[in-house]
Amino acid sequence: MWQIRKSRIDTSELTPGEREAQRLMTIGDAAAFEAIDRNTELKVELHQRLLGLINLSALDGMSRDQIQAEVGDIVAEQLAQQQTALNLSERKQLTSDILDELLGLGPLEPLLKDPTVTDILVNGHRNIFVERYGVLSRTVAGFKDEKHLLRIIQKIVSAVGRRVDESSPLVDARLADGSRVNAVVPPLAIDGSLLSIRKFAKVPIGMDRLTEIGSVPQEIADVLKAIVAARRNVLISGGTGSGKTTLLNAMSAFIVERERIVTIEDSAELQLQQEHVARLETRPPNIEGVGEVVQRDLVKNALRMRPDRIIVGEVRAGEAFDMLQAMNTGHDGSMTTVHANSPRDALSRVEQMIGMSGVDISPQSARSQIASAIHVIVQVERLFDGRRRLVSLAEITGMEGEVITMQEIFRFRQTGRTEDGMVVGHFEATGIRPRFLDQLHAHGQDLPPDIFRPDRRIA
Repeated sequence: MWQIRKSRIDTSELTPGEREAQRLMTIGDAAAFEAIDRNTELKVELHQRLLGLINLSALDGMSRDQIQAEVGDIVAEQLAQQQTALNLSERKQLTSDILDELLGLGPLEPLLKDPTVTDILVNGHRNIFVERYGVLSRTVAGFKDEKHLLRIIQKIVSAVGRRVDESSPLVDARLADGSRVNAVVPPLAIDGSLLSIRKFAKVPIGMDRLTEIGSVPQEIADVLKAIVAARRNVLISGGTGSGKTTLLNAMSAFIVERERIVTIEDSAELQLQQEHVARLETRPPNIEGVGEVVQRDLVKNALRMRPDRIIVGEVRAGEAFDMLQAMNTGHDGSMTTVHANSPRDALSRVEQMIGMSGVDISPQSARSQIASAIHVIVQVERLFDGRRRLVSLAEITGMEGEVITMQEIFRFRQTGRTEDGMVVGHFEATGIRPRFLDQLHAHGQDLPPDIFRPDRRIA
């Protein structure tokens, strides 16, 4: 039997001041339980006692089941000493809460385990919101105090070699399962620390699933598959939380196994299923303010890694210029995402990012680079009802004077909303035959000619 109890201390020989000091040592680690639970005070008090009894160093090398058995015995003993009656279900829940605090992220653990939760948003220690099926709602969970919330944030960021404090109050990190984390602490966060978690899908959402839920109709999914197979360069555009990374993941599944892929991200989120994938992630500066590695450095280095395709999770600054250079110099089939509200806006954003690269290049030359590098723009959007949808697929056709020309191939037309707020609409072809059909045919990707007919709705 594992022994996780601390050596017993004879508190009868301690002075009243020493007893108070010992009690205060456990308070900082007290768990926060649901505010509406009528047994909250009992649970907090009992948890403080347990943390004083448990030898944390003995937990190394033990499985969760072993720890749960040991903690369960201690819980039963303490309840008997306090003459407190809890049923079996309540006792199991109490043990689970304590394990979450010891081994996980406290009150966030049940939310991280809930497969219906996609985002967890913490606004101070009292307010935790979650997103389910595109709808935000407040939970009954909460942290005991600001100190408890800060301790959980520190636990998250330290696991990936990052830090957050008053001198560095902003941090991006990720959980062990790949979930993306952003934290803001005082003094920037006025009403308490802010924590945002974008959960990582345990099973990658593929194109089949996107088709099933109506985000991408099957006909357009077939076109996207052909575009990837024909090595067309793709820019996925959309707002925050619109599903850009999800669609990028789904499209990347169409890349054949024999190709070498290099992925570059600020925080690793992509879940490519191919065997030959080289993953790169940026690094923030250390406590002395040195050692930072930005996306632009990684894009430049990726060119020396003999990639067939380069996938940048999201372009935000000067790396856009290096990405375009890679697309124009033999790395066809590369993909990236950008924050923008329309395909035309996406081109303007990329042009602005080229200006951020510090390269002395005229606006017309920058647009020419964009027009020759990017072949297809896919616009995704989070609609009013919370559902994510592909709303436009456009092709860049070249330049006319100083203007980049493009033509929309497919679009989602919204026709209204139901009484319960659900968006009503349909996908349709614009009737334009894309120029990339010749490249698709050359790569053995032939599409039905009637798919582009404007007189039919796409299911």
